[in-house]
Parts: sequence; C-alpha cells; structure tokens
Amino acid sequence: MDNIKLFEAKQVRSYYDEAKEVWYFSVIDVVEILTGSSIPKRYWSDLKKKLTTEGSQLYEKIVQLKFKASDNKNYATDCLETEDILRLIQSIPSPKAEPFKQWLAKVFCILLF
Repeated sequence: MDNIKLFEAKQVRSYYDEAKEVWYFSVIDVVEILTGSSIPKRYWSDLKKKLTTEGSQLYEKIVQLKFKASDNKNYATDCLETEDILRLIQSIPSPKAEPFKQWLAKVFCILLF
C-alpha cells in the first residue's frame, strides 16, 4: 500500500489516494530529512504545538495512514498532502529545505505522468 521514495538515500513513505487523486507523504520522514534529528517524532510533536499556538491550520490537515516501519509492522503515521508538506518545509529552518522542495517537485511530476 505504501510507496517509498528516496531523497539522498533517506526514505520518504508516500501513498496515493486514487479516489481523491492526492499524494500523501509521511511527516516524520520529511522532518527527519530536514532536521537530521535522531528523534524526529519529538521534533514533530514540538513543532505541532508551536504551529498550533501560532494559529497554523496545518495541524487540521494531518491524515493518519498506516505505513510500514523499520520493524516491518504497520503504524499510524501523520501524513500531509503535497501542498501541505511544502508549508511544513517552510516551518523548518534547514539547509536541505530548498533541495528537498526541488526533489519533491521532480518526484511529484514523475508521479503524475
């Protein structure tokens, strides 16, 4: 069900909802890539609180999808549509933000065609 893309040898789990014609990407995977955090779930948890405090609508757009983890079990994972992933990237100061956005644009174009 899930589809794995690679950015600089790091996995980004994704899922295409055919009915809605929308791609979803794992927030944790994106956060790990951009921050290099050894605990991306903690970083995401703190960022969600900060964004909510600032009045961001991003939290309301989170979709929980089950993705396979490193232990081969499926777990509910926070996911966002492509447009919202781009908003998330803007919230994370990272030198990898621009290369990741370019990669996402290429991957997204390939996925569409």
